[in-house]
Amino acid sequence: MKLSVIIVNYNVKYYLEQCLNSLARALSGIDSEVLVVDNHSKDDSVGYLTRRYKWISMIDCNHNLGFARANNLAIKQSTGEYVLLLNPDTFVGENTIRNALSFMERHPAAGGVGVKMYNPDGSKALESRRGLPTPLISFYKMSGLCTRFPDSKIFGRYYMGFLSWDKPVRIEVISGAFCLLRRSALDKIGNLDEDFFMYGEDIDLSYRMLKGGFENWYLPFPILHYKGESTHKTSFRYVHVFYQAMLIFFRKHYGHLSFYIGIPVKLAICIKAMAALLAMQSNKLRKSLGFVYNRRRTESRFVFVGGQQMTDQCKLIAIRKGLTAECYNADENNWSSLIDILRLYVDKTRVYVVFDIDTFSFNSILHIIERIHNENINMKLGTFSNKTKIIITPDEIIK
Repeated sequence: MKLSVIIVNYNVKYYLEQCLNSLARALSGIDSEVLVVDNHSKDDSVGYLTRRYKWISMIDCNHNLGFARANNLAIKQSTGEYVLLLNPDTFVGENTIRNALSFMERHPAAGGVGVKMYNPDGSKALESRRGLPTPLISFYKMSGLCTRFPDSKIFGRYYMGFLSWDKPVRIEVISGAFCLLRRSALDKIGNLDEDFFMYGEDIDLSYRMLKGGFENWYLPFPILHYKGESTHKTSFRYVHVFYQAMLIFFRKHYGHLSFYIGIPVKLAICIKAMAALLAMQSNKLRKSLGFVYNRRRTESRFVFVGGQQMTDQCKLIAIRKGLTAECYNADENNWSSLIDILRLYVDKTRVYVVFDIDTFSFNSILHIIERIHNENINMKLGTFSNKTKIIITPDEIIK
């Protein structure tokens, strides 16, 4: 078998459903298998998905194994020459996987590849290309120098902002949201380190891939990553787990450094974690106190883009849910005036542009939202399918 796709799910069945719909297109003609590991979800993910997708292999866990252990469980059961670790809160362009596999076939030294990831607002996700978080690079990141000088080969190395977005380039860290790996490389360096419960395991794996003599690559093939739908980034647990992963990585790979370097870096990580937690609590308090005052400013408008059947269905949902919405009949060859419509709402309201995935390809949706973002229009992506009758946005599921 050529490819094994592995997805770890935790309480995000509707996002995963969309991911599987995109895979159905992207895997056409590829000898492949899809393994879904459910980490003891409480939202009936297992029953919901197995009834609808007979072609996936579901591994139902009786407790939450964490990201690394769950992936390893599926890797051991998979048979593909290549292994793709894919987040459930993603969808992939129709040609992305095929093009990535073709690159791997032509570059035998490549142990793993990542791709161009888009955020729901149409911007490119910086974590598509990353450098190893050495103590010095971590200092540049945590001190803000990376943000201030993103294109610098010195200060901006954490996100490798000096690299091209539009051609294949060698990188150091591949994101775990889309991580295509050569099986023979995994056999040599080992699977994910299960000391990492969540976060950090992709950095560790990428580092071991480089130490094993393999190359890591970024490829300019698109996917959408909602980012964090399977976790709650407003929770204390997120802050704790994220920065704990940084400490585990540092102890594992840089524990040999002297006291004068090791202690300051560990202290900086702890301070950063505390600052993130305080900022999170402060934001919660401001939102609570300012809800009434900011209500009009944060009202949302939905613009439904697609065929007549889609817009009719979405009108009914909008009426039932009390949404401010309008419809724009368009397809992949007739959408350019959408930008003129969206310009009417710049800085006035939060706009969700909801695309009909039965009318638009996933590739086209990603191309269009990038164009919208480049026009400095503030929007967030939504999708709708007549098969599910569900609107998916990065903020909520609307049924």
